[in-house]
Formats: sequence, structure tokens, C-alpha cells
Amino acid sequence: MKHVLSVLVQNQPGVLVRVASMFSRREFNIDSLSVGVTQSPDFSRITVVVHGDEAIVNQMIKQLEKLLEVVAVQRLDASSAVYRGMTLIKVQASDSNRLDVLKLTELFRAHVIDVQSTTLIFEITGDDEKVSAFMRLLSPYGILEVIRTGLISLERGEHTIYEHCEESEYYGKNLL
Repeated sequence: MKHVLSVLVQNQPGVLVRVASMFSRREFNIDSLSVGVTQSPDFSRITVVVHGDEAIVNQMIKQLEKLLEVVAVQRLDASSAVYRGMTLIKVQASDSNRLDVLKLTELFRAHVIDVQSTTLIFEITGDDEKVSAFMRLLSPYGILEVIRTGLISLERGEHTIYEHCEESEYYGKNLL
């Protein structure tokens, strides 16, 4: 089962390495990883997509909370969060099929980023199902390259990850 974890961390050198190392040391596999600075330059937010049962994910959360640089960990589920990833897709586009490919772009609200005589590059933002459906429809035209960002996510409504800062029983404790 897929789980999305949002991890608020101190924005300082080496934090991403320590978080990723925690996953690899414990042989947890990361399906997707995105990181960026938040509205406060003191914090970064890491979005991690992992697979596992409840026990494994709960163990991941406990291990993350033990890291001194981790301020808060939040599990986000699809019913109460918005998930997005960005994908760039380069497609062959001849004069005979260019209009058909561009019509698909409109249907999926993708954006044309680059136009060349024989190729088009699209940017599409959305969940995995939307991107996969777009790629399935583009595949007969000849997909040349694809690159995807990691998933990012925010909880819907007024709640924020900052509400989870004081909940961690390990926050601020040196456990080593």
C-alpha cells in the first residue's frame, strides 16, 4: 500500500542525507522523494512516498521522529490531502499528427513547453493516474523521453504540518 509522509525539517546542510540514510539503513524503499524550502527559510519540507503495511509505515515515522533535525512528521492520505507531481514528456510530432497530439494536451490541461520541427515537450501536473493516462494516449505517437518529479502534497483545509511539531515524543531529545 502506498503512503505519503510529509516531513518538516530544519533547513540546514546534510539533513536530506540523514533522512535518506535512515531509510536505507533500515532497508525501507523510497518510491518518490521531493524536498523544498517552506515559507520560512528555517524549514524545508520533504515529501516521501513509500510502500508498506501499517506496521512498517509506523516504524518509519518513529525512526524519522528520532532524527534531531526532524521537526514534524505527518502521514497524508488521499481523502484529506492534495497530491501533485510534475512530468515533462518529449513526443515525436510530425506535421500529420501534431494537431492530434495538441488536442490531447488540451484535454489533460498539459502545457506545451517546447516546439521543434519533429518534437513537442509537454509539462503536465497532477496525480499519478492522470499522468499515466496522458502517457498511454501519447504512446502511439512515440514518447522519446519522460522525467517525473517526486510527489508533493498538502493536507486539505485549515490544518497544517506545524500542528504536529509538539506531538512527537522524540522531538528535541538526543536518543543516540
